[in-house]
Amino acid sequence: MSVLGLPVPDAAVLAGAVLVALGLDRSFGEPPARVHPVVAMGHYLGAVGWRVSRAAGAAVRPMVEFSGGVLGWCIGAALVVAVSAGLSMAMDGLHPLAQVALLGLLLKPMLSWRMLRDEVRAVETALGASLAAGRARLAWLVSRDVNVLDAGQVRESAIETLAENLNDSVVAPLFWFAVAGLPGAALYRFANTADAMWGYRGERGGRDWTWAGKWAARVDDVLSWLPARLTAGLLGGLGMAGRWRELPAQAGLTPSPNSGWPMAAMALALDVRLAKPGVYTLHPAGRCPQAADTTRALQLAGRAVTVLAVTAAALGMAQVFA
Repeated sequence: MSVLGLPVPDAAVLAGAVLVALGLDRSFGEPPARVHPVVAMGHYLGAVGWRVSRAAGAAVRPMVEFSGGVLGWCIGAALVVAVSAGLSMAMDGLHPLAQVALLGLLLKPMLSWRMLRDEVRAVETALGASLAAGRARLAWLVSRDVNVLDAGQVRESAIETLAENLNDSVVAPLFWFAVAGLPGAALYRFANTADAMWGYRGERGGRDWTWAGKWAARVDDVLSWLPARLTAGLLGGLGMAGRWRELPAQAGLTPSPNSGWPMAAMALALDVRLAKPGVYTLHPAGRCPQAADTTRALQLAGRAVTVLAVTAAALGMAQVFA
């Protein structure tokens, strides 16, 4: 493959596609739900999840529920990988610039920075109007009971969501795209969506997910392990000077093996406390976050995304001119 007589290795196409995807996300946000592949994944997981989980209060059948969850997850994952691999293969004979454009277009739905940024900003805007409005807007983002949260706790939850989903919605999809192309990014989004819908201990939505969702939760833990630490490194490198030694201990305070890393890095970088009542408190010596801290958190996350874009551009150019 060549552009203007210059060889363009596959790595340059991947790097260019990342820039296209981030550009599309910045300019247009999410595609319509009717054509959004992650929405389609959610429909599949919703339909299958109803069948593999048990009704709350019904007799427990651990192996049946677990096996059903594994089988349902694997069938969905195989379909996602097959479709994304087929689309990637269909682009093989195209001009490199066409590959960059099409691959970037297909990658865009696998990441979502603009929507995450706008939703967290909307929580702060609503909180500025009233506590009730802030709680109501936060309920769009989290599954916890928002009615018991005060204004500071609403901000904490929003900032935690920003940090955790910077990994889930941006860094991890791009990491797996770099490792395995479009199938890697698509598989990660499927796994992360499955964890969000199935990965609960106990009851949710009238169904018990203790066994049916165990596989989905563990696979997401594995796929998110390294990206979560990379996300923490990005946030820490941009704003956590002198506090690196505190990060591992703080990150280990959350039940999740992964989400604590970007959340703890954000807490230390902003010097604020982030807590989920009754579950964990990250950087307890930090102050209660104020409105300005939400703005700072959004700026820090935005700089992390910029670093990813600059890195992709640099790697792509290095490959083209190597």
